[in-house]
Amino acid sequence: MTGGVNSFQVSGYGPERAGWTRVFARDGLARRLDWPILLAGLALSLLGSLLVYSATRNRTELNQGDPYYFLARHWLNTGIGVALMIGAIWLGHRGLRTAVPLLYGASVFLILLVLTPLGSTINGAHSWIKLPGGFSLQPSEFVKITIILGMAMLLAARVDAGDKPHPDHRTVLQALGLAVVPMLIVMLMPDLGSVMVMVIIVLGVLLASGASNRWIFGLLGAGAAGAITVWQLGILDEYQINRFAAFANPELDPAGVGYNTNQARIAIGSGGLTGSGLFQGSQTTGQFVPEQQTDFVFTVAGEELGFVGGMLIIGLLGVILWRACRIARDTTDLYGTIVAAGIVAWFAFQTFENIGMTLGIMPVTGLPLPFVSYGGSSMFAVWLAIGLLQSIRTQRPMSA
Repeated sequence: MTGGVNSFQVSGYGPERAGWTRVFARDGLARRLDWPILLAGLALSLLGSLLVYSATRNRTELNQGDPYYFLARHWLNTGIGVALMIGAIWLGHRGLRTAVPLLYGASVFLILLVLTPLGSTINGAHSWIKLPGGFSLQPSEFVKITIILGMAMLLAARVDAGDKPHPDHRTVLQALGLAVVPMLIVMLMPDLGSVMVMVIIVLGVLLASGASNRWIFGLLGAGAAGAITVWQLGILDEYQINRFAAFANPELDPAGVGYNTNQARIAIGSGGLTGSGLFQGSQTTGQFVPEQQTDFVFTVAGEELGFVGGMLIIGLLGVILWRACRIARDTTDLYGTIVAAGIVAWFAFQTFENIGMTLGIMPVTGLPLPFVSYGGSSMFAVWLAIGLLQSIRTQRPMSA
């Protein structure tokens, strides 16, 4: 592998001492971690906890009479997510490379379970598995990671070995086949928002791999044809069709399918420059915006923290994307570059879609805002992704 010097080799540790010493050696973790990306993620999760608390403290029908119910769970989810990040750094993105087939199989198995009686429907999407203790698992969040890792493993194998300058057509076909299987299963749930993210991930991965541009243009054409086919065959549920109709015409049914978007825009617009003050938003306190702790959490920031607060969130997410792009650029192996690029594509599109739907410039799809929205599965997945980014950075040569 060209330039494949990792952190424990640079530090004077041989492969036999890989593991914790690889990451936590004297000149390992503290010196190699990308602190801006870590601090931005922690700041977003902390800010998200305040927004989630503001949105749920008065929702007695949701918080079981405990105003701190969602706040405590958000902190718990963040803590577990950070622990998963540390685990990903410890294992390393290269170490996880050997486990990709197992991880891929496990993620496909979990999304198949959703289609069985074990699956449950939340907000119209049959994409959850109910767990004991009132918790739920959304396997499609972890599929995003396994698609990135699986495609990166296939596309980079021969390039990193020096056999090919870029992935050949056969390799690209294999990588696309790996991604299509879980995407089709997720579509059957149906979870259109997650499928949209996965499509963007696939495009980002192919662009980073150096695959022929013909694949990119071909996939864009196939995606357009597929969307038309899905619409014509009636695969989408009625509530999903209504969401697209409301996006195309916000005045179509302002008290029905267009209610969420209209109320979201009212809440954000009322915030002005600096907002009404944390916990002081009339739209939030009055519970006028549905699903405000999850899909529409950005409306709390817009109303209570105003334009300044909204830009703070966008800026922190921008820091993560900027640092992730640098990690993708600076890594010495194509596998790491593809993994980092896939994460950038995922975070960038999901951020744009979530904030866009609260502003009425994107259709409502039920995608959470990374690090900010309430939800365990999403929080675990994004912190795992941060762990992968940190691993890619810590395992490059010191001079990089």
